[in-house]
Amino acid sequence: MKAYVFPGQGAQFIGMGKDLYDHSDLAKSMFEQANEILGFRITDIMFEGTDEQLKETKVTQPAIFLHSVILAKVLGDDFKPEMVAGHSLGEFSALVANGVLNFEDGLKLVSQRALAMQKACEAEPSTMAAILGLEDEVVERICEEINGVVVAANYNCPGQLVISGAVDAIDEACEKLTEAGAKRALKLAVGGAFHSPLMEPAREELAAAIASTDFGTPICPVYQNVTASAVVDPAAIKENLIKQLTAPVRWTQTMQQMIADGCSSVVEVGPGKVLQGLFKKIDRAFPTESASFSAE
Repeated sequence: MKAYVFPGQGAQFIGMGKDLYDHSDLAKSMFEQANEILGFRITDIMFEGTDEQLKETKVTQPAIFLHSVILAKVLGDDFKPEMVAGHSLGEFSALVANGVLNFEDGLKLVSQRALAMQKACEAEPSTMAAILGLEDEVVERICEEINGVVVAANYNCPGQLVISGAVDAIDEACEKLTEAGAKRALKLAVGGAFHSPLMEPAREELAAAIASTDFGTPICPVYQNVTASAVVDPAAIKENLIKQLTAPVRWTQTMQQMIADGCSSVVEVGPGKVLQGLFKKIDRAFPTESASFSAE
């Protein structure tokens, strides 16, 4: 079975999507529709802006979403997923690609998500750190021992877990995890504690928007971050998406479950090759590729 997977924040680069815009009328019309919905020309930043402009959360998240969703749409009949999944933000791309959300609703939710997350980041100093070379259980245990908000946030692949929380708690956790044998405990250049309890104000804000959005029946199962299992019921998909901002991204478990359920190859739809690399950490020989668009 072929799975299509969609990347999250961090995969962006200047010039992303420009080939689609230049060579596909469908892509161009969708990008221009996005400019109108967002109220600013995100395409100008995506195609020829600065890295600093593209790194702004309110730009980054819609930009990655647009690149992924429009690429999937332009693939047309070549896009035939039997299962989909997305890493954090990428779950919204996956839900548009498999028919649960329409393009306009998906983009509006992503934009609201980005703005709500930015607001939550500014409310309290917080950050994230990548912990390499420790068992997940060890990282979880040490985080629980810290007096402060720090939790396991992104289970990216075996031996790579990102923690999230208040700055002081993250500093203390990094020190203790290094003492416990972590190969690296590296603080990340992010604006806040994504997928932690500190995102609760953003979750509440986004929950109202998600609740009032129509969710359709998917064309194939979506493996959601919160459950790491196949979901097809629109009500359950909506409920899991509302939980996503404060719950961990169970990507390691998602990959393992997809493979257990018969996934035999993966196509990454969007910028970068991060997710392909994570599948290779599970099995170096696992077949992966990037979705590609060729202008005719």
